[in-house]
Amino acid sequence: PPSRGRSIMSAQEQPPAQPPPVAAQAAEPDAAHRYEAVVPHWFHCKVTDSRERWIPFSTQDSERLEEAHGSGRDDEDLVVPTSGGRYDVHLKKRQRVAVYWEEEVSEVRRCTWFYKGDKDNKYIPYSETFSEELEEAYMIAVTLDEWKKKLESPSREVIILHNPKLMVHYHPVATSDDWGSTPTEQGRPRTVKRGVENIAAEIPSGEPLQIDHLVFVVHGIGPACDIRFRSIVQCVNDFRNVSLSMLQAHFKKAQEQQQIGRVEFLPVNWHSSLHSTGVDVDLERITLPSINRLRHFINDTILDVFFYNSPTYCQTIVDTVASEMNRLYQLFLQRNPLFNGGVSIAGHSLGSLILFDLLTNQKAAPEEDEHGEEGSRMTSSNRGTEEVKEILKALELSEYCDAFEKEKMDRQALFLCTEKNLKEMGIPLGPRMKILHYISSKKEMQVCFRTACLHPGHTPSRSDKDQPSPLRAGLAPGMRGLTNYPQLNYKPTIFFAFGSPIGMFLTVRGVKRINPNYSLPTCKGFFNIFHPFDPVAYRIEPMIVPDLEFEPMLLPHHKGRKRMHLGKGKGGPSPPARSGCCGPQPHAEPSCLSELKEGLTRMSVDLKNNLLGSLRVAWQSFTRAPLPAVEAASTDAEAETEASVEKQPETKPDETPTAVKEEASLINVGRLNGGNRIDYVLQEKPIESFNEYLFALQGHLCYWESEDTVLLVLKEIYQTQGVTLDQPLPGSH
Repeated sequence: PPSRGRSIMSAQEQPPAQPPPVAAQAAEPDAAHRYEAVVPHWFHCKVTDSRERWIPFSTQDSERLEEAHGSGRDDEDLVVPTSGGRYDVHLKKRQRVAVYWEEEVSEVRRCTWFYKGDKDNKYIPYSETFSEELEEAYMIAVTLDEWKKKLESPSREVIILHNPKLMVHYHPVATSDDWGSTPTEQGRPRTVKRGVENIAAEIPSGEPLQIDHLVFVVHGIGPACDIRFRSIVQCVNDFRNVSLSMLQAHFKKAQEQQQIGRVEFLPVNWHSSLHSTGVDVDLERITLPSINRLRHFINDTILDVFFYNSPTYCQTIVDTVASEMNRLYQLFLQRNPLFNGGVSIAGHSLGSLILFDLLTNQKAAPEEDEHGEEGSRMTSSNRGTEEVKEILKALELSEYCDAFEKEKMDRQALFLCTEKNLKEMGIPLGPRMKILHYISSKKEMQVCFRTACLHPGHTPSRSDKDQPSPLRAGLAPGMRGLTNYPQLNYKPTIFFAFGSPIGMFLTVRGVKRINPNYSLPTCKGFFNIFHPFDPVAYRIEPMIVPDLEFEPMLLPHHKGRKRMHLGKGKGGPSPPARSGCCGPQPHAEPSCLSELKEGLTRMSVDLKNNLLGSLRVAWQSFTRAPLPAVEAASTDAEAETEASVEKQPETKPDETPTAVKEEASLINVGRLNGGNRIDYVLQEKPIESFNEYLFALQGHLCYWESEDTVLLVLKEIYQTQGVTLDQPLPGSH
């Protein structure tokens, strides 16, 4: 280059009369024209409704891909795990392949140059080959300080490098119209950017490599799992992303001390297997042609409930769910050989019922049965014996307590006693008759839970035949013995049910009460989580404690606050599900009204713009995340308003709910969740309190992006490992 040549020549000749400032001036162009190679970033292409969207890999994954690319082993088909091990990138083929579920293979690209698209103003990467040509032209332009370079893309479009800050891609205008006019020479200009740092792309840093716990998530009816008609894979992706943000916000100390990594959530899909049996073809033959879309929707979704109550298709569903979870578990262990954490399961809607039936039909190992019986005897030696003493005292037979205690008789054993057993214990005829009458009267009200909650496909055992007739009447007589429940290859730590109809199905099957002493054979934890307006959700605890009226546990707000329309008492029990507000409370504060106004504004705009279109757009206004630039400001404002509300002096009426809450959390709800509370209700948003019917569907599909739900899941999982929240949330136990 001429400038560099002059600089070198002046350095060689070194004329004595040349002043120092001239040398300094000659060195400046070198610094100005110094070329620095662009830093590449890896992207993958996601196709939705025939529209391509390029998504950047995390910084962690991109660096790993770049390292493999620079290893010089391009001839080999290198496979690089990405996205927490859920996707593999085949480097030579430039393909991204899902590991645990079926998904279309997506294109992968090493990106350095981008242009702005026409439709959504998103930047689109050029092909790797053309990017190299652009980079070479840029290097020459910078080095020689010669701009206005013109390049022609593979699609014969023109790119002009005006200067380092202005590079333009000229897209040809459409062909000649009916008037015969020809397109302009250059067409519409589009911005060109070099390097990912110049396109304002949101690039995640990456997920923690350490996996502490594995959770399988089973969907409910139909192929779509939320109000935006997304698949179970997409919804679980949201759930996982929320969990990562909750870990950073509430488990920061444990993360900094490297005590924890993250929880992996994997979707379990059974709908496609069910509808690939040919049943859709059979249904199509008998479906009426009118209101075609509605009938198709019913065939694809609502009928899944009837399929599950059919002995034939019930077997298909339970086999698919169990085999898929076992397959995913084995594959996960193969890919994560150092994993030593636990496994939990979660089900949404009908998926929770499927899991519940599977869990009630699991068989514990024989040695665990022995230990369980020993543990049961040890715990019942105190609690069970005391219960028997109370029964005898109520029957005015306290003098026989020693005889029952000598035989280690607890409540369950007492209910198994016959007249012969009591006679062998030396109980006289009169007391025997009293005890036997008590047992027979109670058997009509209390049913052994393991038998009571059997699915219609269960094969009755000898103990089943001894149960009273109301139980057997609740089971469909033609389906008994037709369903064989598979066994899982692991013992779940906790079972989470979201928007679950388990309670309703048990009632329909004839179950009036759940034995407080019952627990799932292989799973010791059970949480029933629901939105107060969810039309599909039902409670469990009233079936265990039918004689006591009490509210479900109010799920703590993930920011430690409480929505004001639920009352001012911090940590108070949630209002009954039916007693939802039909309008804002008279004492509503500005922050509540502000949140309400924002929701109404978004909804009105969406309805106005698309009144005659699908209502999906309007519903999305309540589920979509705010823009990043606005999110921080709104969060801070909300925090300030909420903080000001909590600073208000508490009055005596506010103290009562807190006391009631503490008392409610100590209610004995049996062993189904290890003695802990089972039912947890979410706090509805202010906009939802206007009309609970309007937001009923949203209430059933809100769990995937609910921070409160995710935080409870994480809190309970990490409690089993001895890890707690940085700061306990008000109202949490």
